[in-house]
Amino acid sequence: MDEKRAQPFAGPARSDDPPGGHRVRPLTRPAILAAALEIIDRDSVERLSMRRLGSRLGRDPAALYRHAATKAVLLDGVTEFVFEQLTVDSADPDWRHQLRVVARDFRRLAVAHPHVVPLLITHPLVTPLGLRPPGTLRPLERILDLLTRADFSGSDALHIYRALFGFLYGHVLNELQEIVDRPEETTDLLRLGLHRLPIGEFPLLRGLAAQLAAYDGDAELERGLDTLLAGLDITLAPATAPQEYPE
Repeated sequence: MDEKRAQPFAGPARSDDPPGGHRVRPLTRPAILAAALEIIDRDSVERLSMRRLGSRLGRDPAALYRHAATKAVLLDGVTEFVFEQLTVDSADPDWRHQLRVVARDFRRLAVAHPHVVPLLITHPLVTPLGLRPPGTLRPLERILDLLTRADFSGSDALHIYRALFGFLYGHVLNELQEIVDRPEETTDLLRLGLHRLPIGEFPLLRGLAAQLAAYDGDAELERGLDTLLAGLDITLAPATAPQEYPE
């Protein structure tokens, strides 16, 4: 592993004032990461560079290396920055309701920042848990706290977390993929390009053109959560059944 990558995103350690005595606002972690996220949102992860980030912040790119030694460290910081917006109320007495809130928030962040989704889903997986930025692990810790407070065992709590986020990752990737082939066409079959599939081999898929075209990410999320939580209720149960609370 690159040792520089494993270092946490650093805050300002010394003055970044340009020569000539003209003081400027000091660089801070939130300012740097917010600017990096804006570049990623507008363009892509690949288009983010220290040069472009420096230009965005009105600074010499060399000053940024005092805060993030490599682009990998910067991307870790962006991942943390986004995950820090995922709130988990571990004191919620209704664990089902709280998992729905977490799921909705995760989808909201993914839809708001689609270019960041690979960072949220695949980027952390190349790093062992203990070396990941702490901010990316706090939602996991808080969900485990939520579920163990509801009298699930630690092992069952971890299983529920994995089931929830496995579903969320798949849902988000599916929702954000491009499904429209020719938006100017008047029929769903043509708009989605399904007319290219042999009707003898894919009759069911072609027949679902209208449903595929009418995809509603919010509704699909809720329906998937209904199925997931119902399955968890059947296969896993806390030591004491929690009181039901309305949505």
